[in-house]
Amino acid sequence: MRQTEHNGSESDLYKTIRDPSEGLFKDRGSKFISYAFPVQNEEEVKTHIRKLKKDHHSARHHCYAFRIGTKEHHYRVNDDGEPSGTAGKPVYGQLLSYDLTNILIVVVRYFGGTLLGTSGLIHAYRSAAEDCLQHADIIERTVEKKLRLSFTYEQMSQVMHIIKEEGLIVENQDFREDCRIEVNVRESWIPAMRERFGQIPGLIIEQ
Repeated sequence: MRQTEHNGSESDLYKTIRDPSEGLFKDRGSKFISYAFPVQNEEEVKTHIRKLKKDHHSARHHCYAFRIGTKEHHYRVNDDGEPSGTAGKPVYGQLLSYDLTNILIVVVRYFGGTLLGTSGLIHAYRSAAEDCLQHADIIERTVEKKLRLSFTYEQMSQVMHIIKEEGLIVENQDFREDCRIEVNVRESWIPAMRERFGQIPGLIIEQ
């Protein structure tokens, strides 16, 4: 099931995980192995899921939830054969509880021979996801936008001075004819940076 959320917050900060992490939960013979991955798009999600299904080909279920985006979040939950609402939603609930985005959690279940019931499954998948997040390095990142600057060679020193002083990251540059530079700018800084670069006569700013 794929959905879209609308985030009313104007903050340009969001939380995610730095690196992949793992967790584990056991109940009455069943083993729930959880994996969390930082992701930027659904192609990365599919790649991780394919690999886990290959690595755990004998597992009965590979349930997951992901959440992607900053201002507008896209998410999906998948029960992979478990009773509806007992796997993907509890995992997704942990992403909301920790307020994380750009993240995928997959819980691989090896059936132990004893049925756990609806409440038991919900508890197991939630606990496996939580254990995974407790082992994760949760970090705060900023939402960034790109500014594209076009200018002359004579303006190079002025432009580079601002870039250095503001600590901006240069993504791309092209000095073959006129000078073109693409920089990453924190979203809330965009108006100030446009104003500052705009003080250089003739410089063109694109976003």
